[in-house]
Amino acid sequence: MSRIGKQPIPIPDSVKVSVKDGVVTVSSSDGKKKLEQATRLVEVKVEGNAVIVERVDDSRDARSSHGLYRTLIANMIDGVVKGWERKLSIEGAGYKVEQQGKKLMLTVGYTYPREYNVPDGVEVKVEGNNSLTVSGSNKQLVGQVAAQIRSVRPPDPYRGKGIRYSDEQAVRKTAKGKG
Repeated sequence: MSRIGKQPIPIPDSVKVSVKDGVVTVSSSDGKKKLEQATRLVEVKVEGNAVIVERVDDSRDARSSHGLYRTLIANMIDGVVKGWERKLSIEGAGYKVEQQGKKLMLTVGYTYPREYNVPDGVEVKVEGNNSLTVSGSNKQLVGQVAAQIRSVRPPDPYRGKGIRYSDEQAVRKTAKGKG
């Protein structure tokens, strides 16, 4: 039995969880955020103020998905209640970021600014010229958008210039010595 999968997920008072036709729907009391997760290898039940995730059978796929689906549902509930965020910092001489509506203009050492269109469901806040915060209710989407922005100019291991997560430790290499 999965140690993570067998733990019940507590439901806060401001959240409503419903299961219908193998689809788990999590919505907040204000009704603005709604997330869906299809399940086929596990059975999801709402009992009182908790969500219980159980395996359908003991097949290899069901065993491997038990803890995964429990974590995905828990992340959906946390995303509706608190939201998820990822902070990025831009380091380098002349490197900066500007926000123009739903677009980010990244000036990161190329001959022209790189443009990034922010998808729906994610909010990006630019703080100053060299830091930004990606936030939203879907953990996967927030992480994907942050990774795509970082991939425009990943941190350089020799000079340390580039876009990095604020909690990322940059691996610095020493330059090749002479003689």
